[in-house]
Amino acid sequence: MKIIHYKDIDAAPVTVQGAEKVTIRWLIAAEDGAPGFAMRLFEIQPEGHTPLHIHDSEHEVFILAGTGTVWKEGEEAPVGPGTAIFVPSGEKHCFFNRGKDVLRFLCMVPVEQ
Repeated sequence: MKIIHYKDIDAAPVTVQGAEKVTIRWLIAAEDGAPGFAMRLFEIQPEGHTPLHIHDSEHEVFILAGTGTVWKEGEEAPVGPGTAIFVPSGEKHCFFNRGKDVLRFLCMVPVEQ
């Protein structure tokens, strides 16, 4: 069993082209013995965003703090603390921080096999 505070995991910058002011912390991953899913924590600084992108697998997102929008089918939908988001495989999406505080969210994805 792994029990750890998220701040004890280093935040790494997201260096994918199109990402601005975004960090990631791999909270639970395959190297922790989790064979099915990984849990990641993203932090987007004000005026930052993830790139517009597509994945081959679904993922689930839960907004912990901050306010922003998620790009969905050509439109932006507002998100804030308590918002749960299901992104099906093959659906374009990106997250924008539209607030004054850090937009922090959990994102669970299947482990690459």
